[in-house]
Amino acid sequence: MASPVRKPDTPIEMEERVGLINHTTGSPARSIPSSSPSSTAGLDNLARSPSATSRMGSDEAGAYSDVTSQDVSDVFFSAPDLRTPESSGPHGLYMSDGIRRIDYVLSYSIVDPNIEAERQRLRNEFEKNLEEEGLELERDWVDPRPVLGSKKTYFVRIHAPWEVLTRHAEITQVRMPIKSPAVPVPEQGVLQKVTACLEKLLDPFRLPDHVEARFKPKKFTCPFNRERETMFDIKEPASFFRPHVRSRIAYSVLLRNKFGHGATEFGIAKALALGMYDGAYPLHDGDYDEKAIDNDRKVLYEYWARFSCFLRYQPVDLVRDYFGSKIGFYFAWLGFYTWMLFPAAILGLVVFIYGIVTMWWENQVSDEICNDFFNETMCPLCDKFCGYWSLGESCQSAMASHLFDNPATVFFAIFMSLWSTMFLELWKRRRHALQYLWDLQTFRQEEERPRPQFEAQVRHTKRNWITQEDEPWLPFVYRIPRYMLSAVLVLFAIALAVGAVFGVIMYRVSVQASLALSRNDLIATNANLVTTATAATINLTIILILNMIYSHIAEFLTELEQPRTETEFDDSFTFKMFLLQFVNYYSAIFYIAFFKGRLIGRPGKYVYTLGYRQEECSPSGCLVELCMQLGITMAGSQLIANNLREIFLPKILVWLNFRWLIQAMAGKSEEERKKSGLSRWELDYLHVDIGPRGLFFEYLEMVIQFGFVSLFVAAFPLAPLLALINNILEIRLDAQKFVASLRRPMVGRAADIGVWFYILEAISTISVCTNAFVIAFTSEFIPRLVYTRVYSPDGSLNGYLNFSLSYFEVKDFAEENTPNDPFHLGHNVTFCRYRDLREPPWSEDPYEYSNAFWHVLAARLAFVVVFQNITFLLTRFLDLLIPDTSYDLQDAIKMEEQLVNRAILDFELQRTKQRQRHNRFRRQQTAPPDEQQSPTTPATPDHGVDSWEANLHKRVSGISPSGSQGFSPAKGQGRGQVSGTSSDYESTV
Repeated sequence: MASPVRKPDTPIEMEERVGLINHTTGSPARSIPSSSPSSTAGLDNLARSPSATSRMGSDEAGAYSDVTSQDVSDVFFSAPDLRTPESSGPHGLYMSDGIRRIDYVLSYSIVDPNIEAERQRLRNEFEKNLEEEGLELERDWVDPRPVLGSKKTYFVRIHAPWEVLTRHAEITQVRMPIKSPAVPVPEQGVLQKVTACLEKLLDPFRLPDHVEARFKPKKFTCPFNRERETMFDIKEPASFFRPHVRSRIAYSVLLRNKFGHGATEFGIAKALALGMYDGAYPLHDGDYDEKAIDNDRKVLYEYWARFSCFLRYQPVDLVRDYFGSKIGFYFAWLGFYTWMLFPAAILGLVVFIYGIVTMWWENQVSDEICNDFFNETMCPLCDKFCGYWSLGESCQSAMASHLFDNPATVFFAIFMSLWSTMFLELWKRRRHALQYLWDLQTFRQEEERPRPQFEAQVRHTKRNWITQEDEPWLPFVYRIPRYMLSAVLVLFAIALAVGAVFGVIMYRVSVQASLALSRNDLIATNANLVTTATAATINLTIILILNMIYSHIAEFLTELEQPRTETEFDDSFTFKMFLLQFVNYYSAIFYIAFFKGRLIGRPGKYVYTLGYRQEECSPSGCLVELCMQLGITMAGSQLIANNLREIFLPKILVWLNFRWLIQAMAGKSEEERKKSGLSRWELDYLHVDIGPRGLFFEYLEMVIQFGFVSLFVAAFPLAPLLALINNILEIRLDAQKFVASLRRPMVGRAADIGVWFYILEAISTISVCTNAFVIAFTSEFIPRLVYTRVYSPDGSLNGYLNFSLSYFEVKDFAEENTPNDPFHLGHNVTFCRYRDLREPPWSEDPYEYSNAFWHVLAARLAFVVVFQNITFLLTRFLDLLIPDTSYDLQDAIKMEEQLVNRAILDFELQRTKQRQRHNRFRRQQTAPPDEQQSPTTPATPDHGVDSWEANLHKRVSGISPSGSQGFSPAKGQGRGQVSGTSSDYESTV
């Protein structure tokens, strides 16, 4: 009788049967002896200690915890417990044996079996090549449960063993910590002691000690070398390579792995583009709720992503350690930018308060406008339908203009020009410090492969002189029409934004004329204020709509140009998006600042556009309108629209993925929920992918904000304060998004913020010019200065209002300009006033520009030249005064280089000596008896090291030499000793 076929064991049953895992406690059932770190199987057979307290051990220990999944319950307040026993045990971050860590996960779904045969063949070839590269894979062989609705999703879990990690770490020159000697701490001078005392004032803003202990102090590092393996600080092989390094090495293998015989059939990027897989991501370190065991993700959530931490420093080193240097540099730059905004925001608030205080007793112009004794009759604001109006109706506008048009704004504009330069120079110092702390001094960009989209569309090939391989290539002749078409469409998109601004101008002209005809005195008096506010709101709505359109246009045009690599694609996309966004956000602001009221003509000879008279500024200028436009656009787009998107969009996307699971779990018992729960890789799969553009829109948002802060700060001193409030929220919202809502992104490497730094430099340079022109031509600072120095009889502003207004005789109005109701004010009008510096009608050259106009114009141009030259001179002086690398950092880099070089030389010297002794020992063993050394003959002493025979005996017997604790250059005469087991000896010799 045939024996019944036994059903294969599940992974948990197999582990319990062989005694590896005790699933009652979720910990190893017995200890597994470890092997040499140089052995390939050393990582796979390594025992895990549940009591590990090191930073590395906390990550592995988190795999054995029994916690409730915060990924869902944080989004839905009544969400069920969706975890599975495996998701909180070793299967959360480890393979089915509970020992090998999952370094990367691939996922694919089968929707239509008819089209999956070819994809499955390619997947099999891809995964087979991965295993030949040395990676270890674990697949879902049976039909898995649906993870997204009715779609069945399969997962391939990838583990990089020690051999693969060390081989690729050596090839890519990954810098790893060495057994560094103790470095003497220099004595503190008076300046250092004073600085240390002052730094204690910042203790309330610092992170707790147990958080800083995760990434401090910095260890000395050097490029990994397998021949010098014992020189590195390998306390435990499983934790020597941090998870982000393991994931990056696994991803580098995925990038080059082939799945076909064609020249372009390789790489995970091409596999994702072909639909072979629908996801490729590393795993998060576990859950982050209060019940979760300690892990980096939980620490980041508690001390970084919470709004209660908004006054604390960011743990940027831990952010870099978890997400990689590319994301780490973004948050480091954003945090540094936010801290630099504090002095600018405080000073801007002081300038604004100064305007409020002085508005009541130093505002001579407003007093004259609001005083009935100085009241003047003003010319109509529109043809026929508008009547004459009293200057006193603009009293409120004149008082408000003093808030932003006072001598303090000039000082603040100069300060902000210097501030932007100081910010960029100090960031360069901060960048170099981070490069040292994150071991990126020798970072070099790897050779990029062509994009899958480029390979699929291009038919020409060209030999790459670096890789000596034929690659797809698009000749320049074929690029010219693509570039021309792209340029034409970009110009059309720019014209679309300018047309939207023109439409808003037409709205403003028509609405202001309509409100001016109102019989309600309140509406008629505040017609300009209402029109400006509503027009700015409409313009903001158009900006937000065009932003969404421009994103698709820029991506389409960049694809049309067919860039070869992802870097070329990102650079081209960045240029288009920034150009379109710059025009979209700032076109209306530039119009109000530099064009409104400039080319309107004069009464009796107005300039018309499409049959409409151009807009005029109020008698007190256009600065109030410019300030309102800036405030509404900045607050609406930054504080409201972007932050609402940051808050709700990720949670909505996560809810769309989890909604079916919530419904399926409703009404089930706790045990049924656990049986049908999700593992770690399934929970991460349900999170939102960061997308190909990654941090692009985060940088773009901040760069646009930097333009608001610097370009027109003379007109809106509160811009730095609004930016500061927005950034405090932005940091925590972005942190929550990365920690709780997004999949863990592929660990990208970068040594700075890339092309965005050069964009910031360009904006900083342009801001000097824009602020100079705003002060000279938009504000009344220069005309008032000329009046007090040249035309005022007593050097004051008494009579300035009469000086700034010109006369017009109403009989000179053309028929089409004459008001229908000339007696609107209740009396006959002979002369009306308008804002300009022209000759009166009774002069020899009526209505021509007066001498005062040319004096003011010359003073304005002179101010622009002087302001720009002085500011540029001071900024260049600051550039030279502040070195890019601090002297302390230069000393630290030199010290590390010296100690690392000394450590390598000492290690090589020690290894050479041991080889010589080994050879001498073997010669003695093989020499004739009469030539062997007599036992009574004293051996030549070796100072600072054990005799070779004694050392060999101790190594073979497993006893460490006396006082030897591995490589220690500080011992003896500057030479270290090598110790360990016999396997250590074999790997060394």
